[in-house]
Amino acid sequence: MWQDLQIFGFRALWSPYFAIFITILAIAYFFLFITKEKGRRVSLNQAVYFYTGLLLLYIIKGSPIDLLSHIMFTSHMVQMALYFLVFPIFIIKGLPVWLWRKIFSLPLLGSILKLLTKPLIALLLFNGLFSFYHIPVIFDFAKSHDIAHSVISVTILISAFIMWWPIFTPIKEMDTLSPLLKIGYIVANGVLITPACALIIFSSASLYSTYGASGGWIQALALCVPADVLEGLSLSGPEMFSPLGLVEDQQLGGILMKITQEIVYGILLARIFFPWFRSGENKIDPLPAHE
Repeated sequence: MWQDLQIFGFRALWSPYFAIFITILAIAYFFLFITKEKGRRVSLNQAVYFYTGLLLLYIIKGSPIDLLSHIMFTSHMVQMALYFLVFPIFIIKGLPVWLWRKIFSLPLLGSILKLLTKPLIALLLFNGLFSFYHIPVIFDFAKSHDIAHSVISVTILISAFIMWWPIFTPIKEMDTLSPLLKIGYIVANGVLITPACALIIFSSASLYSTYGASGGWIQALALCVPADVLEGLSLSGPEMFSPLGLVEDQQLGGILMKITQEIVYGILLARIFFPWFRSGENKIDPLPAHE
């Protein structure tokens, strides 16, 4: 498959302009948060989180994974899982607390964010947007229109940050969920995302015309392949690059999305549960007083 993808060229495979954008962000972070005076400088752990997040962002949106996401639904779902369920965590933990406080203190934006980051609203917002995005009509429209695709992707990404905020907020007064409630919050996330995955996994027919040769496949490729390159290629359909049929590809994508989500949520549940459990295991109830 790798040899076949070479026909799309270096720009489509490795997104050099996006790599430059990532590099600019990395340099800006260095000068804004690492070279600052003590008190406004990030810790080593924060810097590692942020730069890991940038690397992950490039892998998700700048490497051949992005091109493959327009050819195979399986790659699309893996991309979505990493983009929405993993990437925001690194950025939230990588930015300094004082910057987050400034964002939440902005007159209008801060009030909106304080409302949207309430746990129940955050849960429903992300899972609702993610599920609506994978309704076939909406999905095919987004994949065939550059602006719509960008707007929808960024909107869901923002909602992913909002969804993770009640768990990873670095602002102490906003960290209102107890460990037990955080566990329940993560479990609820897993439950709410299940219907969308189940619809994809158990469908006996291809849901998305975007991945069919007779559908909007070429329009979807145009989102990441330069127009001059695309015009010079003779393409019959995604089956040129995929060993799977459309339905099998779709079902595998849904399964991988669910598995990735379970792994991420499982790791977070363990990181919350075991410290909480150990914090109470040495506490012994006082003996009743003797009369």
